[in-house]
Amino acid sequence: MENPIVSVLTPSYNSEKYIQEAILSVQNQTYQTWEMIIVDDASTDKTVAIIEKIAAIDNRITLIKLASNSGTGIARNTALDYAKGKYISFLDADDLWKSDKLEKQVNFLINNNLPFTFSFYDYINEEGNLLNITIEAPKHLSYKELFFCNYVGNLTGIYDADYFGKISISLTRKRQDWMLWLTILDKIEVAQVVPESLAYYRVRKNSLSSSKLALLKHNYAVYRFFHGYSIISSLCLMIVFLFTQLIIKPHYVKAAI
Repeated sequence: MENPIVSVLTPSYNSEKYIQEAILSVQNQTYQTWEMIIVDDASTDKTVAIIEKIAAIDNRITLIKLASNSGTGIARNTALDYAKGKYISFLDADDLWKSDKLEKQVNFLINNNLPFTFSFYDYINEEGNLLNITIEAPKHLSYKELFFCNYVGNLTGIYDADYFGKISISLTRKRQDWMLWLTILDKIEVAQVVPESLAYYRVRKNSLSSSKLALLKHNYAVYRFFHGYSIISSLCLMIVFLFTQLIIKPHYVKAAI
């Protein structure tokens, strides 16, 4: 029996500092049946040249260049259109996978007859140094738990496109991944996590995700517009969301071993 193909969707924009390392972390996977679809969002630095050089000697890597800067939603959906794999996975241009990430997740999916899984992950800084922090998650994540907190790191999620079909990414600027996982959990109700760290999330000082206050409006928008709640209901849900973030989620932030 042949190994199923895993499609790796990677948006890039002015990522010359990190993109080669991200690609290498895919090439170094112990599970080698994959395709990597990189959609460059009109970079103005050397990102495209770096990708083209690597893709010229590895035909599993496909580069698609957008004519104008269109946002990560468009970039991810473009990559999704080209994806041929049974499994869909995600890796941003500045993040990294551990070498056994795909092997462990694909085996976990197959052995447990699951259509979706994710894993723990570690924080690294801009230079790639470990920050001694591992982000864990409930081992059996329910829709209700996910509703009040995004426990699924985008760089760890993988789903079966034969089961769900290809799920389009929201075009909103932030929280695209949370809405994707909510769509998946709405269908299966509970997700099982591979209970170990399989990836490295890069914490960048100037990234949008580094500002918790700036993200509050995006979290509110998920309740208001994605779920369709009223303004009052959305504000009430945000109170529970903040309680979860401040009181419950910290229990899943561990010192890396």
